[in-house]
Amino acid sequence: MLKRVFVSIGILAAVCLSGFIVYSIAYGLGDAAGYANGYSAGQNVGYSSGKQEGYDLGKEEGYNAGYASGKAAGYDEGVQAGSGHGYTLKDPTYKEALLFIEQDKTNENEYVEDTYVCAHFTRDVCNNAEQRGLRCAFVELRYRDGGHSIIAFNTIDKGLVYFEPQFDDEVKVILNQSYSRLNNYLKTAGDDIIRDIVVIW
Repeated sequence: MLKRVFVSIGILAAVCLSGFIVYSIAYGLGDAAGYANGYSAGQNVGYSSGKQEGYDLGKEEGYNAGYASGKAAGYDEGVQAGSGHGYTLKDPTYKEALLFIEQDKTNENEYVEDTYVCAHFTRDVCNNAEQRGLRCAFVELRYRDGGHSIIAFNTIDKGLVYFEPQFDDEVKVILNQSYSRLNNYLKTAGDDIIRDIVVIW
């Protein structure tokens, strides 16, 4: 009887040991297969997800950087193209116009018949004003037989004001009036009645 009990216990132990061995082998195989499959699947999902997120992030950052760079470069190019010199011009106040005329030295240039005349004075003052960032007009006063050139500023507080660039005087300009008489200048030869006023910005 006792022998039978020991045999039964031995068989039971062998069965348990066999089951444990089979379980361990199956667990090991399943763990390895599951790891391999899970790693592969996770890598694929992670790569796809990361690729999309990286693309979206890169696209957004690239767009922002490109926009900022392009905007800055485009603005500078536009300003230069717009003004022709890389800066913008402004209309001065009346006081700023007077200060510029006082500081500008073009009036000290010598008038030379047929070489350096009123149009040259006007051109030079306009160029000097532009270098100071001020918008200055080249003004043609047309007479019956000839004309005269002066400058003008469209001041923000007193409107359009005219200046004689040869003498730095603020002058009056009225159609059908004598330029010399309006401004108490000695009358030059010829008719100086203003027939037309052409303001060129």
